[in-house]
Amino acid sequence: MARFELKLPKMGESVAEATITNWLKEVGDRIEADEAVLEIATDKVDSEVPSEVSGVLVEQLFGKDDLVQVGQTIAIIETEGDAPAVKIVEETAAPAEVADPETSGEKTIEAVKEDVSAPQDFTSSDKFFSPLVKNIAKEEGISIAELENIQGSGKDGRVTKDDILKYTEDRKSGVVQAPKAVEETPKAVVQAPKAVEPVVQKSQQTVPVSVNGGDEIIEMDRMRKLISGYMIASVQTSAHVQSFIEVDVTNIVKWRDKVKTAFEKREGEKLTFTPIMMEAVAKALKDFPGMNISVDGEYIIKKKNINLGMAAALPNGNLIVPVIKNADQLNLVGMAKAVNDLGNRAKAGKLKPDDTQGGTYTVTNVGTFGSVFGTPIINQPQVGILALGAIRKVPAVIETPEGDFIGIRQKMFLSHSYDHRVVDGALGGSFVKRVAEYLEAFDVDRDF
Repeated sequence: MARFELKLPKMGESVAEATITNWLKEVGDRIEADEAVLEIATDKVDSEVPSEVSGVLVEQLFGKDDLVQVGQTIAIIETEGDAPAVKIVEETAAPAEVADPETSGEKTIEAVKEDVSAPQDFTSSDKFFSPLVKNIAKEEGISIAELENIQGSGKDGRVTKDDILKYTEDRKSGVVQAPKAVEETPKAVVQAPKAVEPVVQKSQQTVPVSVNGGDEIIEMDRMRKLISGYMIASVQTSAHVQSFIEVDVTNIVKWRDKVKTAFEKREGEKLTFTPIMMEAVAKALKDFPGMNISVDGEYIIKKKNINLGMAAALPNGNLIVPVIKNADQLNLVGMAKAVNDLGNRAKAGKLKPDDTQGGTYTVTNVGTFGSVFGTPIINQPQVGILALGAIRKVPAVIETPEGDFIGIRQKMFLSHSYDHRVVDGALGGSFVKRVAEYLEAFDVDRDF
């Protein structure tokens, strides 16, 4: 018999940790090779961790909602055979770094005592805190106000385990004071404006909501909480402004109707309007590289690659944005295959973390739900997002050499939201106009 260490696999270039959301196998269960053992979640997608070997699960080193680093051992599987036994590192599962509860009685700051007297509620915070960080905060009596003011060293300023443990040590030694420092002087407010905002939001969210006997209270699921946080953060970060333009897509509709059957027969893929729109957006981004940027503080990052995010609705009503990498290098067939592949895997919950990383511009199709146009929220740290409205038959003025007349045309609205901090109206408007020009100039005689 041998013991095999099941480790959290590498899930992408920018993914360093994941939260365990559910154990699919319990201790004592038989596991076959490539069978899923547990479900994990990153800040974007959920996925399963399969076993590399067949055997019996003998130990779970982490529990549900625990945060695990890539490469850490999460379970032990006992296998049959003569493979050398694997050493188990005891400190992996032992919470040795959590402070002794007896030392928590040494706190002397009155503000901290008041916060500890009530159960800690982290749902009022717009920031994301891992389950491990929340547990440490609760055991150490760290209030939500203190937790929000900790400067995180993780991705996007996220508070890590090391950050909160260091803060705990500093607080006990008297290095840090109660979170009253934010309100002491105007100087403190100027130096740390981000610390003020959560306090204001918290007071707004404490307004009581009337609930009667017929109402049902449902807690948001994990992804909905993340989406909520992203949307609020984006509105608070970017100065959103919109430009709208109506596009005549009659030629595109006629061409697609003519070739869609042959396209599916030859390529094995359905031809929707989305890849045609994506092709036009990719061309426009090459013409206007000022839209293919991101913002980091006071710096603008010009992106070399054009990676198009494609907002996709999930069966449970949540939203996810998989990314088409190097979209400007794809022909229409390649774009259609990429759109269908990402869309199908999103619906099936089979996206990988890397599938949602690296986007430089996003397109969302609000017309799928019958909306004529919308005002989408920018996907940070990008500076623009384009909403595709529903295609409708409308009466329109048609200009001919013989004169103008009224005819029925297929039209749609493009709604462009962009960040006015770095994108002026001239650029934002010119970009969406260029997309419209590419769509209206579509060649009806082109091959696919």
